[in-house]
Amino acid sequence: MIKASDVKELRERTGAGMLDCKKALEATSGDMEKAIDWLREKGISKAAKKEGRIAAEGLTEAQAEGNVAVLLEVNCETDFVSQNDSFKKLLEDIRLTLLHNPVTSMEDANQLTIEGGSDTIDAAIVDFTAKIGEKISFRRFERIEKTDSQVFGIYSHMGGKITAVVVLDGATEDVARDVAMHVAAMNPVAIRRSEVPADMVERESHVIKEQVLGEGKPADIAEKMVTGRLNKFYKEICLEEQAFIKDSNTNVLNYVKANGGEIVSMKRFAVGEGIEKKQENFADEVMSQIKSA
Repeated sequence: MIKASDVKELRERTGAGMLDCKKALEATSGDMEKAIDWLREKGISKAAKKEGRIAAEGLTEAQAEGNVAVLLEVNCETDFVSQNDSFKKLLEDIRLTLLHNPVTSMEDANQLTIEGGSDTIDAAIVDFTAKIGEKISFRRFERIEKTDSQVFGIYSHMGGKITAVVVLDGATEDVARDVAMHVAAMNPVAIRRSEVPADMVERESHVIKEQVLGEGKPADIAEKMVTGRLNKFYKEICLEEQAFIKDSNTNVLNYVKANGGEIVSMKRFAVGEGIEKKQENFADEVMSQIKSA
């Protein structure tokens, strides 16, 4: 019987996850030192030490098959690794696994067995981290479904740094791809006004009102100016109202309508968005590596 206190001690000594520590102790009949070696041999201990490091580079990718599409992001620490064929193969393996298994949570996704392999996605990430020498992170994914009358549009920019997936009803895949290209380039917040978060509208309204009052306008004039500037704000952030990237004489809504379609949904991933990147002095980094060698 493996004691919880032993699992806790092994976790503290190696930095590995609780489940991996329990497996290691079970595999070594509770021998602490052998369990440490077991984790090292599996590359888990080495990978765990990299957990505190920041992985803000990497790639995004999407694929559709039938009425299902998946969009995902896998991160690494350097752009050099993201261009490695092995990293791209890992991304492909994860993409195909997600495409063929109806999961929606990261927890369930990480426990899926890699298509054509024997490891789970989680184990594959750990193994690759140990092999490549950088922190690798399967950060997020979206599983998107459509009906038979709808079409997917997929566009990847800058070799996978930004990927967008849109669903249109009643239009062609070419039109959908054009809209996905626009989403990738212009990063709309929402499809239409009703979908813009209320707190964002409230904050923008407050800022605009303070600006207008600061200009010395009367209250009744100020209200009209707030409405006008808020309309401009919506045109900048709502997909339907944005000037279409391939024809600025029309907006995205009218472009889609002119081609017999309607916008159903959009998703956009950009590598590292929302991750605070660590700023390091390159010379200091090199010197620290020399001293630790």
